[in-house]
Amino acid sequence: MEFETVIGLEIHAQMKTESKIFCGCSTEFGAPPNTHTCPVCLGMPGCLPVLNKRVLDFAIKVGLSTNSRINPVNQFARKNYFYPDLPKGYQTSQYDKPIIEDGFIDIEVDGEQKRIGITRIHMEEDAGKLIHNEMEPVSYVDLNRTGTPLLEIVSEPDLRSPQEASAYLKKIHAILRYLDVCDGNMQEGSFRCDANISLRPMGQQELGTRTELKNMNSFRNVQAALEFEVRRQRDLLLEKDKVIQQTLLWNPDTGKTEPMRGKEDAHDYRYFPCPDLIPVEIDELWIDKIRKGLPELPDQKRQRFIDEFSLPEYDAVILTESKELADYFEAAVAVCAQPKKVSNWMMTELLRELKGADIDQCLVKPNQLGTLLNMVEEGTISGKIAKTVFFDMLESGKDPEQIVKEKNLVQVSDESELLALVREIIEQNPSQAEEFRGGKTKVMGYFVGQLMQKTKGKANPKLANQLFNQELSG
Repeated sequence: MEFETVIGLEIHAQMKTESKIFCGCSTEFGAPPNTHTCPVCLGMPGCLPVLNKRVLDFAIKVGLSTNSRINPVNQFARKNYFYPDLPKGYQTSQYDKPIIEDGFIDIEVDGEQKRIGITRIHMEEDAGKLIHNEMEPVSYVDLNRTGTPLLEIVSEPDLRSPQEASAYLKKIHAILRYLDVCDGNMQEGSFRCDANISLRPMGQQELGTRTELKNMNSFRNVQAALEFEVRRQRDLLLEKDKVIQQTLLWNPDTGKTEPMRGKEDAHDYRYFPCPDLIPVEIDELWIDKIRKGLPELPDQKRQRFIDEFSLPEYDAVILTESKELADYFEAAVAVCAQPKKVSNWMMTELLRELKGADIDQCLVKPNQLGTLLNMVEEGTISGKIAKTVFFDMLESGKDPEQIVKEKNLVQVSDESELLALVREIIEQNPSQAEEFRGGKTKVMGYFVGQLMQKTKGKANPKLANQLFNQELSG
């Protein structure tokens, strides 16, 4: 029996505000436990929340950037459940009147585009954090994160494979980073994901029993966990066993999902309108003002790179995966007006050496890369020497001109100096010279290699080829 996979994602993105959603406490990450708290975010009796307007602005930005409808009236609700890191006993969220609904984004997997619906995007506060002591049966509670503003982005169940889920997640991540409303740091929990997944016989309309995978904090873990769950549910269905509706955790060490608790439904939370916060009204003037300030988004930037810089689509897709990478490319092109050459260096030498780290951590600045490529074009150094200089720049952060000067790496382009060496090499290799004259032109690489050895890679390769051709043909 063939089964169809049905996946929906719930993304939780911390908003990049300086203060929390309902109080003035700092949202800075890494502070000592329980130092960024106050009576409001601790849920003390008699304290009233005040909504942070910037969270609203950020939510509208995200709604406009995901082709969504901004509701003119939205309302906060209390989502009731008990957990040690939730001091109030409820989470202030949104239920039947969210700020954003009915959106979509387009993703591409294996060369095919697909539209993924977005059911809703709503504002809510984050909970605290439990810290478990492995040495003794004790858990500690850090409430610094309590009240940090979140946007929850809920997709339609339109995803049909773990690969599509990963592509969707990366696209949302890029949009939020381009908008500068979320730092996207998955290790710190600023961007995390829950996934609902079920299988159903191919052609069946009714959805199968779903499980929920909680709090996955990397693109790789999301895809791996979903792939495992597809296999697990498929095996159960083939054996005529039931899939239990439950919440699961992904264990990257074992490569398996593990039960956490029974899966809740909306009625389990006993939602009701928050009596401490009035409904929020948003008019068109407010929305238009934010729309005018939207930055260029990934899809727009990718198309501009293709049109303006004549880049292949593959290059444009890679270079616009993050705003920082795209900005680096444009800054380098401003110095070296050869976009394809800059793109080639970034996608090979630069990204290979970064090994997944953010471009902001790179010691080679874009203007330095542009200068290095100009030095190759002007004949100051060879392409081979440029790679040596580049690795030095990665370690030291020095300008390429300084490195070339300190190590005496200027390309040898003096014709008389090279000609003497060319004649010497031909004289020392008579059999190879005869092979060349007999039509075996590939032997030219041998001659140029000999010259590069004698000049320690500093000979101008173009001039070297010309001189060898001239002497061997003459």
